[in-house]
Amino acid sequence: QVQLVESGGGLVQTGGSLRLSCAASGRTWSIYTMAWIRQAPGKEREFVAAISWNGGDTDYEDSVKGRFAISRNNAKNTVFLQMNSLKPEDTGVYYCAANSMTWSVNPATYDYWGQGTQATVSS
Repeated sequence: QVQLVESGGGLVQTGGSLRLSCAASGRTWSIYTMAWIRQAPGKEREFVAAISWNGGDTDYEDSVKGRFAISRNNAKNTVFLQMNSLKPEDTGVYYCAANSMTWSVNPATYDYWGQGTQATVSS
């Protein structure tokens, strides 16, 4: 099992920044890909960004490219999401997730999930 705990959400104005953190524990050696996935009110969960646990490959959802950056600190088993130039449409609950099998941008393939952290961007 892998346990994931997010932190760093909050309320910011349009154009502001937030930095989310995700601390992983347990069988971290089994992780293949880590991702941030968000869910806006009344909408389905949406892929935001992913990073391979060992190789450092990254991918982003088109609407966040150039504004968000995913990174990791393997020594501390932590993944980060730096979110800049935030927009109201970025509002939602941000989940950290781990995939133990493959590289994927499909939220349905992720095995482990954190409890989520709320990010709210006011206009």
